[in-house]
Amino acid sequence: MVEHEEVEEAEKVEKAGQRGRHVRVAVIGSGFGGLGAAVRLRREGVTDFVVLERADSVGGTWRDNTYPGCACDVPSHLYSFSFAPNPDWPRSFSGQPHIRAYLERITDTFGLRPHLRFGSEVLAMRWDAERLLWEIRTTKDDWTADVVVSATGPLSDPRIPDVPGLADFPGPVFHSARWDHDAELRGKRVAVIGTGASAAQIVPAIQPEAARLTLFQRTPPWVLPRFDRRITAAERWLHAKVPATGLLRRGSLWGVREMQVGLFTKWPERLGLMERVTAAHLRRAVKDPALRAKLLPDYRIGCKRILLSDDYYPALARPNVDVVASGLAEVRGSTLVAADGTETEADVVVFGTGFHTTDMPIADRVTGANGTTLAEEWAKDGMAALRGASAAGFPNFLFVIGPNTGLGNNSMILIIEAQLNYVADFLRQLDTIGGRAALDARPSAVRAWNRGVQRRMERTVWNTGCDSWYLDAQGRNTTVWPGTTAEFRKVTRRVDLAEYQLLRAPRAREAAVAGAAR
Repeated sequence: MVEHEEVEEAEKVEKAGQRGRHVRVAVIGSGFGGLGAAVRLRREGVTDFVVLERADSVGGTWRDNTYPGCACDVPSHLYSFSFAPNPDWPRSFSGQPHIRAYLERITDTFGLRPHLRFGSEVLAMRWDAERLLWEIRTTKDDWTADVVVSATGPLSDPRIPDVPGLADFPGPVFHSARWDHDAELRGKRVAVIGTGASAAQIVPAIQPEAARLTLFQRTPPWVLPRFDRRITAAERWLHAKVPATGLLRRGSLWGVREMQVGLFTKWPERLGLMERVTAAHLRRAVKDPALRAKLLPDYRIGCKRILLSDDYYPALARPNVDVVASGLAEVRGSTLVAADGTETEADVVVFGTGFHTTDMPIADRVTGANGTTLAEEWAKDGMAALRGASAAGFPNFLFVIGPNTGLGNNSMILIIEAQLNYVADFLRQLDTIGGRAALDARPSAVRAWNRGVQRRMERTVWNTGCDSWYLDAQGRNTTVWPGTTAEFRKVTRRVDLAEYQLLRAPRAREAAVAGAAR
């Protein structure tokens, strides 16, 4: 009987092998999270892995976002891996081309090219409970993997609202993350929809070209001065020759931001001083009191993402710019109609309306041990994952930048590196256990972790009443981490096996799968 089972299992594995190769780890995405995971795997001695990327190059959001003015709102020396400092950042807040070039260098420096599989968008993933592995179908090849690390990121799939009549607009229509470089803006009437971080960079960059620029603003953002400047040749030389100076600069930037966390998470009522600084920034740039009234927020600073810009307000004050203090409600030919009834003629429409952050598209494509997708599991109570990494019912599946790991005041690279520590220990635990095994987060552990996070979230600035992309459709904050990055690093340093169920494959099946993997 056992021999019959072995033959049957071997035949299954052989068929799987015909569909695609088996790897120890499959990483999805090649942005900061995916490349960081690949580097960490190699450092842990794991070389049997692939990085599945739907595009034709690495870079993630820094490859996709090529809109005019695209730059980071985190200081350059804090927006890089701790294991790969860059002494040559050209500005204190570097632009998209330099960040993308940094990621290309990471790829080459750490020998990641052989692991990359471009043009391989993940279409579906299914957990095979018998063989304890993931079956992965992509647009190019099929794979099986013992462990999957999802690093697709929350800013990867643009969100364009369903506006009546939009399909009949006669001119170019595109999202900021899918910029149409063939669209002519010079001398055109351009409408920008949304007032997020992308729009705050796009508006100053295209305002001089447009004949007329109209900004549709549902909610004004709080905008702090950016204080961006060129990093001098002397500074770059010093950081290259004396690396400790670069580490000191990075540590100082990190420390200042860590000290701010208490204001956002415990004492949002003390943020008044920051609001006064921002209001003064607005007054200096915008002299028209009517326009100032449109641009001054009426919610607590930090509730929505705080923007950094020195040229956003001046651009809005230019004679060829109009601010419509209402969202886009309807399109009638080339006429855009706002929710307050304001009508605007436009030749080009640019959406700066954000991304699918609380409804990750990858969740629809991942089917777990219970035969349900991750999206179905999350439909009732929102996104949730143990320590931002593991969802119950999805064994050996880990997130990098998972639920409640986002930041409102610091560098996401710090969160990514903390989660990579967790991924590394997860693999070590599997190696220690030995054989064909899987770890599945206990539902009770996920619930306990999420209850703790949501309890802490209640007193944070992000839950003070404004509508933001931090919140899902039910008003739950499933995106932000309500603590310091140091604390997050501490709670993700080790995998606690008590929070997981251990799954084992029968010995005959284990031998068949192991043989096929070889």
